[in-house]
Amino acid sequence: MILNKHQFVGKKVRLGDVCSIVSGATPKTAVADYWNGDIKWVTPAELDDNSHVIYDTAKHLTEKGFSSASLHMLPKGTVLLTTRAPIGKVAIAGEEMCCNQGFKNLICSDVINNEYLYRYLKSRSSELQALGRGATFKELSKKSVAAYELNLPPLNYQLEAVEKLTFVDNQITAVKAQLDELDSLVKSRFVEMFENKGYPVSYLSHLTSSMRNGMSPSKSGSHHSKVLTLSAVTQGRFNSAAWKDGFFAEKPPIDKHVSVDDFYVCRGSGNIHLVGSGEYPDRPMEDVVFPDTMIAAKIKQGQIILPYLRYAWAQSSTRRQIEASAKTTNGTFKINQTMLGNIKIPVPPLKIQQEFADFAASVDKSRFADLCSTRNHQACSCLSLV
Repeated sequence: MILNKHQFVGKKVRLGDVCSIVSGATPKTAVADYWNGDIKWVTPAELDDNSHVIYDTAKHLTEKGFSSASLHMLPKGTVLLTTRAPIGKVAIAGEEMCCNQGFKNLICSDVINNEYLYRYLKSRSSELQALGRGATFKELSKKSVAAYELNLPPLNYQLEAVEKLTFVDNQITAVKAQLDELDSLVKSRFVEMFENKGYPVSYLSHLTSSMRNGMSPSKSGSHHSKVLTLSAVTQGRFNSAAWKDGFFAEKPPIDKHVSVDDFYVCRGSGNIHLVGSGEYPDRPMEDVVFPDTMIAAKIKQGQIILPYLRYAWAQSSTRRQIEASAKTTNGTFKINQTMLGNIKIPVPPLKIQQEFADFAASVDKSRFADLCSTRNHQACSCLSLV
């Protein structure tokens, strides 16, 4: 039962005291009469890190389907919280809808603003994930969600915080648009300098002195190290923050540590467009190991430089070769060192490669300034919800 507002304002409260918590269910999928109606029915798969307001859903139910599963209609403005597969994704229902069993949704009382709650929970995704329980897969129970505590400032402060955060979000969006423009500028320059210029073509195996697979952690290991995750090389730019703690049965040798002289390639992915993605670190990371799901290629000095290789590797002509070479096993696309070695790329003179690298570096300086601005805005977002 939701209690009197004066008991909670300005205090740490439990979600169950300030919100009604409603879950969902799935009608029988084999019954055609239950599906393709007018009732919106959302699943956790439709939410991601960027979800905000959801106005429509991938699947819709009929009245029969809705009744068969004893579902409850969620009013417009309900805060949608995924509590299994995955935990901690948040959005707001922009229209009336219902959901499957992967949610514990929050219908706000008059003491808490739904936008404030959305942003609060979004900033605590990792904390919510850590509360998951279960042997087969992690899940947050209704009891756990009801007991979750949060700070509840007065409503006028909540609205003020939401207004400030909305402004910050708009600033971040503008900065990201500028970053995209800078990336497009470099890509256009690459095409202008190198496409259809008749430069000699070489196999990657002729441009590298060695290739080696990484080393993945062991469940029973005792040697601790940071380990790169695949997202370090599959996001269009090397992400030095994409690592996790790992333990190894034996101490990883030095050649399994990340080097600024190597080009790192994703050797397996469920997404054909990500397998073979390649990037290189822009700063030393000797304390980080790269996993067995990556291949490190050490380039030959005097033939090719990493800034050029990075953009040449992302060209459509290179991607076509990679995707044609990849083999699929149980839904995972894979490449190996031999396949990588057979990829052909144009190799212009080093002087011209360096001219391009200098241009890309000058653009990166602008990127750095924009990124600093973005991070400052994001820090403000977190502080506003403390």
